[in-house]
Amino acid sequence: MIGYLRGTIIYLYTDYCLLDVQGVGYRVFIANSTRQKLRLHEEARLFTYTSVREDAIVLYGFAAQEEYDLFLQLIGVSGIGPKVALGILSAITVEGLCRAIQNKQTSVLTKLPGIGKKSAERLILELKDKVAFAGGEEEELTLTTDVPAGDDAVAEATEALKALGYTQAELAPVIRKTAKYKTTEAIIKASLKALSHM
Repeated sequence: MIGYLRGTIIYLYTDYCLLDVQGVGYRVFIANSTRQKLRLHEEARLFTYTSVREDAIVLYGFAAQEEYDLFLQLIGVSGIGPKVALGILSAITVEGLCRAIQNKQTSVLTKLPGIGKKSAERLILELKDKVAFAGGEEEELTLTTDVPAGDDAVAEATEALKALGYTQAELAPVIRKTAKYKTTEAIIKASLKALSHM
């Protein structure tokens, strides 16, 4: 198994990057939090998990050890595969997820992509004694994205706006208002208009 890769980021996409390691380009699937730490043409080190299926060998990469560790715990839960686990880590912070599990907040967990009521209950049952978080339990839980889970148009628009230099903090309140539009182009256009008046 490949434990980690160190190389140069040659391409960055919404959910994966291409990492050049001594002339070999590895396609590594990544969560939003890791993507935000990567820069084109700069060196990066990613902790990796190799998923071997009948039809594919897929690499998943993480910039932080704690995110990698939590990913391993998630895929150990019945019914949660690597793709769903990566989607979860793209939608909520490590601390937020650990807190939701420890506080048995199924209402938060069911908002995550690919997680229904039964999956949320399994997460709590199997991981509540295995995860920990820093900070007080009274802190408000916040998802890292304020967009509806699984809304591709919103996700694509958000990534496009980030590529223009806007931060997640700047985009969050705007996207909440423009997510009502149906196409990526319409969301981008409305968001740019709103951002220009801020």
